[in-house]
Amino acid sequence: MRAGALARIRPGTRIASICTGAFVLASAGLLDGRTATTHWRYTDLFSRLFPQVELDPDVLYTDAGNILTSAGCASGIDLCLHMIRRDHGTAVANDVARRTVVPPHREGGQVQYIRRPVPAVSAPATSAAREWALRHLHEPITLGQLAAREAMSVRNFNRRFRDEVGMTPMNWLIQQRVDGARELLEESDLPVDQVAAQTGLGTAANLRQHFHSALGTSPSAYRATFRGPEAVQ
Repeated sequence: MRAGALARIRPGTRIASICTGAFVLASAGLLDGRTATTHWRYTDLFSRLFPQVELDPDVLYTDAGNILTSAGCASGIDLCLHMIRRDHGTAVANDVARRTVVPPHREGGQVQYIRRPVPAVSAPATSAAREWALRHLHEPITLGQLAAREAMSVRNFNRRFRDEVGMTPMNWLIQQRVDGARELLEESDLPVDQVAAQTGLGTAANLRQHFHSALGTSPSAYRATFRGPEAVQ
């Protein structure tokens, strides 16, 4: 099937793999020249067998349009939620996540395997700071404020946060704000500048920049996808 494999896929068809399922897609030639991922334990083998695939060994999942891949089995759930979110919006994806008792959103670019040891249970955590930040997304939030919520130095807080979440506090904060903007764009008629203000992204221009960086589209185009062109402000 390798020769012309992509040409044989019916238009509109989407193919996704979970964990080592990427080996099947690669064997069929569907991943040639594309970015893909698989379980971290098998990335070396995958790279040797399929050098024509641009393997990203660190991410939870990849989205190349009609071909998607995920890392381990748990990240397969993240990938499925990502596809639901892409097709039906954040509200529907969040509802599915609640029903299946899993986190509603982990970005595909989040690392799948953190090589540092898991912190001891008795050690201070960063969950209280995250909960506080989610309640104050509309306000300016600094790294110092987050560290103070946990009575840590900025350096220690930053290190612990990366250990627990897999990304920096500021990258996580931007992700949460973009997610909040997505929900408002899907469910409200607020102008883009008000969406930016209510999610702590400041201006419409700043929202557009972060939105395009995260999703590859504009807030107006995203709103039109879920609410129709007549809803675009």
